[in-house]
Amino acid sequence: MDYSQITVERDGAIAVITLHRPERLNAWTPRMAEEQVHAIQAANHDHAVGAIVMTGSGRGFCAGADMEATFQTRISGTDPGNDTAGGVGGMPRGLDWVSFLRTSKPIVCAVNGAAVGIGVTMCLPADQIVASTAAKFGMGFIKMGLVPELASTRLLGARVGFGRASDMCLSGRLVSGSEAFAIGLADQLVEPDELMSSAVAIANSYAANPDLQLRMIKQLLTENLDESDLMAAQQRETAMLNECWKSPEHKEAVAAFLEKRPPVFRPSA
Repeated sequence: MDYSQITVERDGAIAVITLHRPERLNAWTPRMAEEQVHAIQAANHDHAVGAIVMTGSGRGFCAGADMEATFQTRISGTDPGNDTAGGVGGMPRGLDWVSFLRTSKPIVCAVNGAAVGIGVTMCLPADQIVASTAAKFGMGFIKMGLVPELASTRLLGARVGFGRASDMCLSGRLVSGSEAFAIGLADQLVEPDELMSSAVAIANSYAANPDLQLRMIKQLLTENLDESDLMAAQQRETAMLNECWKSPEHKEAVAAFLEKRPPVFRPSA
């Protein structure tokens, strides 16, 4: 696929995906989502890649859906993408963004500027959200006569709590990077010139670990997040432990410990 709305670069074992419509503050389109998915799939299939960082070019991260290319196009009677009316949350048909991110290699969102609407909701299923002090977050759906999408009415509450999620969604107000960090929407807060180095460092701390077990842990965190039956949670963990005990990754980790050397889980980038 030729990319027109994102760029992709490699930083060692990290794939860096940058939303790239800076003249529009990286406003989202269905085409952008398809390009993101293609780039993430390529990273998932590359054993030399251990984790992914997603950020925005220019002053913004993603200032929400492109008004003309999405909302006005739909109001005019034309679907803005590949059957978004038949998809989930405005995504092209067949694309479950939330499940896709939760089954991907670790993803760190580096929010460099304005993240509004889908600019927020696309990040909520990620594994870490790192915010610049210049970032701003807004669940602006109510201002557009819409409701939130991409399971954000659950995932936002899981991050910030019911009351704060209610306030953000019902008011549509903008939240600074500092406030986002204080309420738990952002996991890390850094100065603008430290954003990418911090995000890549976090991603590298994940990439140093084995892919199989990284994916398993993500699955367990997803499935057990609201599991009230602790035995059911343990049974999921035990089933995966049984797989891990037989895995070459576990064998390598034990051998490395006994031989007093770092484990090697992926080829050098």
